[in-house]
Amino acid sequence: MIEKVHVALGERAYDVCIGAGLIGAASAEIAPLLRRPKLWIVTETNVAGLHLNAFQDGLRQSGIASEALILPPGEATKSWPFLTQTVEWLLAEKVERRDIVVALGGGVIGDLVGFAAAILRRGVRFVQVPTSLLAQVDSSVGGKTGINTAHGKNLVGAFHQPSLVLADIDVLATLAPRDFLAGYGEVVKYGLLGDAAFFDWLERHGPALAAGDAPLRAEAVRRSVQMKADIVVRDETEQGDRALLNLGHTFGHALEAATGYSDRLLHGEGVAIGCALAFALSARLGICPQEEPSRVRAHLAEMKMMRDLSDISGDLPNTDGLLSLMAQDKKVLDGQLRFILARGIGQAFVSADVPVDAVRGILSEALGQR
Repeated sequence: MIEKVHVALGERAYDVCIGAGLIGAASAEIAPLLRRPKLWIVTETNVAGLHLNAFQDGLRQSGIASEALILPPGEATKSWPFLTQTVEWLLAEKVERRDIVVALGGGVIGDLVGFAAAILRRGVRFVQVPTSLLAQVDSSVGGKTGINTAHGKNLVGAFHQPSLVLADIDVLATLAPRDFLAGYGEVVKYGLLGDAAFFDWLERHGPALAAGDAPLRAEAVRRSVQMKADIVVRDETEQGDRALLNLGHTFGHALEAATGYSDRLLHGEGVAIGCALAFALSARLGICPQEEPSRVRAHLAEMKMMRDLSDISGDLPNTDGLLSLMAQDKKVLDGQLRFILARGIGQAFVSADVPVDAVRGILSEALGQR
């Protein structure tokens, strides 16, 4: 069964389709969007080996031709050189504004290809086919696209909504356990930021979900996508409510930069640690009850996820070094760093009134526990 979450953005509205077998049956959803029976796929080596043939075979059986560009895997691909390569390939392929480009992969491919589509001929349509849990519940929905630079993560990009998102639950079974749990960090975030009942549900069902229960996985993706869609419709370009989706990201992005965007720390792992730190900061400021950070950490522990700085291998910068990295965050406004804090589980809010000494204290304690 395919469930659809509608992202109601007027003329730019689209559906997020969630269900099993969507990669092989993608043509049924994509064909109505096509002006000519051809599309262009950008993917990466690991995903191509697992899913590209099935995707292209399904298209071919429906009379849709396709060409594919296969890029290297990893966060380093989300950069200027590969953006250039992707755009130049699409131009060489004579892709037109009314054509469809497909991002087949995780968050790195989705962000990179979405940005390429945004700037190619001042805007080409694209379809997200997210193959990681993280991409299915977060990065494929909402139209944020971009690349990293030496100055930080996602600092160059554009808002460019997809025309369609196809989240195939079956592909989650091909993920390594670490990659699945990294994506689960974003799932937990949704409960923590605005839906205490969803967090309760995750506490009950998280282990079975991680163990492979497909219906539970589909429900977790659906609820996460619905929450994100509702927020994006209210605040597409992050002027207000959408900033709540960055719960855990101010700390997490700094930790990703500190580890060189490497396999030492995956994005969702940084988010999980960042959520734990955000709740610890909220408790230190007297905003939320002291037991809430413990509950967050207990669930992450039960799921065998990263939750402390000591879980990150290798050296990290000192407190001042981490604070300096946090100052490059996109949420800095008029030189003031904005944090997503919480009055409790499911009750996040944006604050620009956070004493630096409190942040310094949380980081110093966390580093001291390494």
